Amino acid sequence: MADRAGPGTGSGAGLRLLVFRVGDLTCAVEVRSVREVLPPQPATRVPGAAPAVAGLVNVRGALVPLVDGRHALGHPAREGGSIVLLEVAERTVGVVVDEVLDLVTVGDGEWAERRELPGVDPRVVRAVGRSDGVAFILLDFNALLAPLLGA
Repeated sequence: MADRAGPGTGSGAGLRLLVFRVGDLTCAVEVRSVREVLPPQPATRVPGAAPAVAGLVNVRGALVPLVDGRHALGHPAREGGSIVLLEVAERTVGVVVDEVLDLVTVGDGEWAERRELPGVDPRVVRAVGRSDGVAFILLDFNALLAPLLGA
């Protein structure tokens, strides 16, 4: 992992991020993990799945687990929102977000140390960054999704 730019790597190359909103949180994920962004789609509920798992969606013939980002981050669930398809732990997972905001490149000087944030599990926070004056949380989707999907 030493070859990638990111929080604390000091490479200076910058990190490409997709920035989105979930509830009142502005969050981000590395673009290299994003497969695509889809409009809202109905999901088929899976009996016995964790409450944050909205169900399965059909993406061009493949069934993909769909996680409600609001519920996973401790906010009340709500209908709708864009689906961000991610490659996490060698599997494709859809995460429902309220709104996709931007694609940004964040340099080394725009990161703060990971710290506790009110209402956010610190285990799912990789770092806190800033782009164009807007602060965001860089999420660790492996840590966020593993307990929900049994990964």
